[in-house]
Amino acid sequence: MLLVAFTALSMQITKAQDVVGSWKGTLAVQGTEMPLIFNISENEGILSSTMDSPSQGATDIPMDETTLLDTELTIHFKQAGIKYVGTVDGVKITGIFYQAGMEFPLILEKTEKMIPGNTALPTSDEALTALAQADSGNFKYSVSDYFAKPKASSFNYAPNGKYISYMEKDDDGKRHVYVKEIATGKITRAIEEKDELIRGYGWVNNNRLVYLMDQGGDENYHLYAADLDGANQKDLTPFDGVKANFLELLKEDKDHIIISLNKNNPQIFDPYKVNIVTGALEQLYTNEDVANPIMGYNFDKDGNLKAFTKLRDGVEQDLYYANAAGKFEIINSLNWKDAFSILSFNYASENADDAYVVSNLNSDKSEIILYDFKEKKEIKKVFAHDMYDVSNLSLSRKRNYELDYFQYEGEKSVIVPVSTYYKKLHKKFEKEFKGKQFGIADATDDENNYLLYVTSDKLAGVYYSYDVKKDEFKMVYNIMPQLKEEDMADVRPITFKSRDGLTLHGYITMPKAALHGEKVPVIVNPHGGPQGIRDSWGFNPEAQLFASRGYATLQVNFRISGGYGKKFLESGFKQIGRKAMDDVEDGLAYVIEQGWVAKDKAAIYGGSHGGYAVLRGLTKTPELYACGVDYVGVSNIFTFMNTMPPYWKPYVKIIKEIWYDEAIPEEKIIMEEVSPVFHIDKIKKPLFVVQGANDPRVNIDESDQIVSALRAKGVDVPYMVKYDEGHGFSKEENRIALYEAMLGFYAKHLGQK
Repeated sequence: MLLVAFTALSMQITKAQDVVGSWKGTLAVQGTEMPLIFNISENEGILSSTMDSPSQGATDIPMDETTLLDTELTIHFKQAGIKYVGTVDGVKITGIFYQAGMEFPLILEKTEKMIPGNTALPTSDEALTALAQADSGNFKYSVSDYFAKPKASSFNYAPNGKYISYMEKDDDGKRHVYVKEIATGKITRAIEEKDELIRGYGWVNNNRLVYLMDQGGDENYHLYAADLDGANQKDLTPFDGVKANFLELLKEDKDHIIISLNKNNPQIFDPYKVNIVTGALEQLYTNEDVANPIMGYNFDKDGNLKAFTKLRDGVEQDLYYANAAGKFEIINSLNWKDAFSILSFNYASENADDAYVVSNLNSDKSEIILYDFKEKKEIKKVFAHDMYDVSNLSLSRKRNYELDYFQYEGEKSVIVPVSTYYKKLHKKFEKEFKGKQFGIADATDDENNYLLYVTSDKLAGVYYSYDVKKDEFKMVYNIMPQLKEEDMADVRPITFKSRDGLTLHGYITMPKAALHGEKVPVIVNPHGGPQGIRDSWGFNPEAQLFASRGYATLQVNFRISGGYGKKFLESGFKQIGRKAMDDVEDGLAYVIEQGWVAKDKAAIYGGSHGGYAVLRGLTKTPELYACGVDYVGVSNIFTFMNTMPPYWKPYVKIIKEIWYDEAIPEEKIIMEEVSPVFHIDKIKKPLFVVQGANDPRVNIDESDQIVSALRAKGVDVPYMVKYDEGHGFSKEENRIALYEAMLGFYAKHLGQK
């Protein structure tokens, strides 16, 4: 018997060794091919495995169970409701992939372990640490003072005001969600952050919280729920390779919220009502036309679908509204560049079809109008500004949805009080926080307690509570107490003319030496996006860190930026890397002309489109910049267009209208002209490249291309890659390592005071 048992064990170990390694196959899901890779390892006869989903930018997702019985291999990922069962036959495994009640045939073949990108390219940690050491000096503040995540943040009231929740960091840098009972001071850890980051959380009712997590930065968010004491944790969207988006918090239905999922087709999202206790899902509508998908849904406070916006032919939009019979009919047919979207239904009106709408159909700047969807007509214009788009308002649920205030962003954020009730509150807030920006971060359902977030260009942020009955302010938490306001730099709004006469706006962060008349080095920082995004006045940890080392930071809201009207936005279409880049250069010329910065001491740094702008700047005007830092930036517009995540596919026509279309011969020539990878020979100045390996938006190949091409020319290009990050670094240790190396790079190539 002992001999038989020993022989059986030997056979099992042999078979276990036979399946060790990487196995690759392709799932066919509704016409879409999704490659999957299982990486199987063995330790003392026990199997374990991870899964890669290359099309989703996800690698090394740990599986719960991996077992081999005779020739049958079973891999189970319980959290996502995934199981694979296959028969091993040499270098092939034939089986079935199970998910969410569906079955898909999946044949796996032996392959090599795939790590994103060319693993021979990244600079070693030791070399990057040595680079960071070039940032030497007697500085009052370290990188971690600016980029260590706050000890506590994200404060929120429970709806009844009995509890306040927040995220707090432990000694290992993990940010857990805690709930504090206000009356007793008792604190409970409700949600524990483990390997993956908690990307956001919030209250649904007085007992239940929801939160979001993805895998390694792949942006395929799962929605989870937990009781306020941490009990009854549940993955509400247990589907691999599926992204959950929050749509609607139902104040009138305490056990449900509305979300969207792309689980039926990775390219499009359907709306679901999800029970936050049981996880039961109810699909509310079917987004079945992949060629003309629904882009957004509008539900009323009771969870009824009242309207949706559908993309047509890739560039047009149709707004559908439910008529009296419950059938959806087109209210407006729009070009995608037009704005006509529902902010909120007007529940104060007896007409259930009245709604506050953001529109630019009859104006250049977006304005807020009151619209009757039943009669299909504008009732009145309720708020507009002649220089800036407006799009925000606040309604009081307690006071029958009375309109409290409008808000817009000009040079700074501006609140315009409307109701008598809020006007009184606003005066109190202005008096208490004179010279600062403030906003209502949260309020209890009875509106007796407000949570205010107060900030400025020199103040990172402080939470205050305001008790209406007691007329009492209390400081709740200073998120960055280590940074003293008196040591921080001024952020000045600037306005100047482009070379072709366009009025442009932006900001310059001025270190102390610049205020005393010294011409300082400057870091030009184009924003990401680029369309519809803008830079804003306020506390910017990057710019403040740079100022602490003596560098100014220039941020230009170049043409195509949002907030300045339709004409300004559209003036940047087909101008990425061209006139949009000219605007950045004109901003630099303006601050040089003012005598604030040194002409020969300008660096360029940015992320995403900003990273592209770095590469384009170093090839378009190679003598203008002393050095550049490219952070998850596009280097080749052709490959960028071909490596988008599946859920961007319906919008490719729009993206091509904003960027360029390879199918149009003259635009293909422009794409070659403005794609930096084709102009490597023009890069004369030092470059530092930074990339998240799992980035689903800007594939790692974009960075690999530029690094390998420059190194082929003999150029030394430090290259930082983090294999647990996506489109930008979220993990604290990675962010700190990035900025330490960046400061060392600037110290070497820009000059340091």
